[in-house]
Amino acid sequence: MKTLTLFTVAKNKILSGKRNLTTVKLLIRVDINTKVYVILVILIYTVTSRYLQCSHKKMQRWIRQLSILPILLLTACAMGPDFIRPQVETAEKFRLSEMEGESIANMRWWELLQDETLQHLIRQALQENKDLKRAIASVEEFQARSRIAFMDFVPNIDYDASAPVFGTLGGFGIPGFPTPFNYFGRTTLNWEIDIWGRIRRSNEAARAELMAREENRRAIILALISAVAQSYFDLLQFDIQLDIAHRALSSWEESVAISRAQLQGGIISRLDLDQFEAERANAASRVAELERRVVQKENELSVLLGRNPVAIARRHLLTEQVIPPEVPAGLPSELLQRRPDILQAEQALAAATARIGAAKAARFPKLSITGFLGVASPALSNLLLSGSEFGVGGLGLAGPLLNAQSLGFEQRAAEAQAKQALAQYEQTILIAFKEVEDALVAIRTIGEQLKAQRQQVEALHSALRVADLRYQGGITSYVDVLLAKRNLFDAEFSLSAAQRFHLVSVVQLYNALGGGWAPENSRDHETR
Repeated sequence: MKTLTLFTVAKNKILSGKRNLTTVKLLIRVDINTKVYVILVILIYTVTSRYLQCSHKKMQRWIRQLSILPILLLTACAMGPDFIRPQVETAEKFRLSEMEGESIANMRWWELLQDETLQHLIRQALQENKDLKRAIASVEEFQARSRIAFMDFVPNIDYDASAPVFGTLGGFGIPGFPTPFNYFGRTTLNWEIDIWGRIRRSNEAARAELMAREENRRAIILALISAVAQSYFDLLQFDIQLDIAHRALSSWEESVAISRAQLQGGIISRLDLDQFEAERANAASRVAELERRVVQKENELSVLLGRNPVAIARRHLLTEQVIPPEVPAGLPSELLQRRPDILQAEQALAAATARIGAAKAARFPKLSITGFLGVASPALSNLLLSGSEFGVGGLGLAGPLLNAQSLGFEQRAAEAQAKQALAQYEQTILIAFKEVEDALVAIRTIGEQLKAQRQQVEALHSALRVADLRYQGGITSYVDVLLAKRNLFDAEFSLSAAQRFHLVSVVQLYNALGGGWAPENSRDHETR
């Protein structure tokens, strides 16, 4: 009611010809979805004020009536529901979160991943990765689409002209009539008055789609950082395992040589030699497999870096990587404001909601201001003389008739799409919480696993020394040494895998929490 009162006062002041700043202030105080029509009101009011001083009474009345239209537009409602973020119930803390404090997600990625070589690789990926470039181009595309949608607020003004310079045959040419037999030039006006909010809802959808693409870009940045880090840690794991495999192969080759000599001396049987040779072949097979996996992982990482497959430099070992001693997850409610995939799904829901209003408004008649103005004359020399001008202005009304039912189905389709977007939004939140909990339980348990596996490796080192001493003293056979070596190499493999899993779990938690960026950050800070 207050809004309508403000419009009434503004309308009366324009109709009465009272031109002062109060009228403009009344219009600016109105709460509307877009300010473009306020600007048009002010412009029309200003032009009207100037023109009323020199126009005759009939023209004065026509211009005053025209100036009311934008004001009436401001009082018009927008069809369809307004977007409201769905309420999501969240726990006070994560299920397996035992630490309180600032979330690890508030750290910058270069503060979490302190290996200089890894930082260099990530920066290169942020500059050259093709998926990220495509996402950036997609943002630019929807920026343009958003501006295209905004231009529907502005009157559409076109022009055309004709010049029968090659002569005419028959026909007639009368001043003031834009026929093909006349020289003429004219401009046409077509301005849809957004009474039902179709244009406003379309702009809301376009802006939401743009924001969704921006969040998608952020999600790709975060996923890219995580993927590069995990691939790099995979390489470091393969390096350690390849070194273990080479040591195992060398040890088994030595054992095979000793066994052959013992077989010739009748000390051992052929069965013992076959067992040693089988272990040597197994170690050789592991070496070949790991060499293949190293090259394939380098190729995978090269693609993330946006370049052809090349060797990847490594400076620090897997065991030299620095990770935070504590990794607090923060509050679950923060996750809804930080994770880009959740924000992307939210903006997709907002766009779908706005399209319901656009589809509903399309079922109602469209009101437009139309007109044209120009000059026409059979002779070019008389084109600008009095009597050659022509023009008309008025209102146009167009609405659906036979296709009204199909437009109703369009609205139903838009409502169904909004339901899909809501389900996708809720599913994205569920997956986000699941990923955080998975990463938390991995970090919680990997510490005990690493401790146990280190103890296992130490015990097997001791067992190998004892077995070798017992064999050298003739107390036991070389089979005990064989078993101790096999168990030790397997344990060292498992330990290196656990060390890599610890690093990857921290990175996955960082990724699951939406770390590395905040909504107010600029693109330069994200790609540093």
